[in-house]
Amino acid sequence: MNRAVVVDAVRSPVGKGKSSGALAGLHPADLLGQVLQGLVARSDLDRGLIDDVIIGCVNQSGEQSATPGRQALLSAGFPTHVPAVTIERKCGSGQQAVDFAVQGVQAGAYDIVIAGGVESMSRVPMGSAAAGADPHGPGARERFPDLVPQGIAAELVAQKWALTRAELDEYSARSHERAAAARAAGWFDNETIPVTTPDGVVSADETIREGTTAEKLSGLKPAFDSDQWRHRFPDIEWKVTAGNSSQISDGAAALLIMSEEKARALGLRPRASIRASAVVGDDPTLMLTGPIPATGKVLTRAGLSVSDIAAFEVNEAFAPVPLAWQREIGAADDVLNPVGGAIALGHPLGSSGARLMTSLINHLERTGGRFGLQTMCEAGGMANATVVERLGSN
Repeated sequence: MNRAVVVDAVRSPVGKGKSSGALAGLHPADLLGQVLQGLVARSDLDRGLIDDVIIGCVNQSGEQSATPGRQALLSAGFPTHVPAVTIERKCGSGQQAVDFAVQGVQAGAYDIVIAGGVESMSRVPMGSAAAGADPHGPGARERFPDLVPQGIAAELVAQKWALTRAELDEYSARSHERAAAARAAGWFDNETIPVTTPDGVVSADETIREGTTAEKLSGLKPAFDSDQWRHRFPDIEWKVTAGNSSQISDGAAALLIMSEEKARALGLRPRASIRASAVVGDDPTLMLTGPIPATGKVLTRAGLSVSDIAAFEVNEAFAPVPLAWQREIGAADDVLNPVGGAIALGHPLGSSGARLMTSLINHLERTGGRFGLQTMCEAGGMANATVVERLGSN
């Protein structure tokens, strides 16, 4: 089996997913296109050598409906013979794109492949692909009559693990604090490709709120407390707010993955390899708990334990997700989302998995850690988990 290595990993800055956001003026294909340009330029790679471009994107409608990776590579000036494909595994789409790319290299289907993701939530709103339709269907609803939206699932997770409002807000404030410290220290500089928009160049994340405190967050009203849900779940103490949830955002990320042999032939230094990957299904009603069994599965595959992992990236879709995960897995605070997560850095759905991998690789290089693990909860009760190994670390 060919060994797959990550030669480079980059991302755009993250913009607020609203009409006034820093990246809102940029078509998603052009946003991703600039990231692809930056990725290959850093390795001085002949773009004609790329076998495929695998891109995660969740809301494949409107401007994201025409295989966004293909439109992005055409926008970026890649040769027309380079193809692309779109992956949709909800919030894990970008991570699944990376896993598929690695598996393709391992199987010999690819020598060089780009994997990543894009989501412009300001231009293609969340849920627009469903257009008001019921995506579950009568069969699934008959089997699981208690299916709920993700925000209600987050409340159910908080209730099951007895997480208090104070814990959720303290964790969320810490996410902003860590992300702000990382930005101030220049830790994101190596992973971020400045993006040119009609309004100018965007070079830094727009979503980080420096000075956020748990006290400030405690004043926000619960986002999902309504008559409809209060009647259905009378025992819930509503705790999930806009402040302890991920931010609707715009962004793109991409990784350059190839066989170790090809990297050597091209004189490129691999930065990391994928030690193991796993994907699981879990309770579709709680929905957000998949990272717990996914973590156990991928650690077993990797032959590692929690203590072997230098850093964990657990996507902060809602604060209850990493906190419930931590209760079950037992990871220390300082290795859980060490540079902040989606609460501070945003969650552009299709690109988040690739963004987490990019930040994780950079963190391992900066700190000298060997292994990192990232995991994403996904709508429908699924989760991806991947163990990455920094090369040159052993």
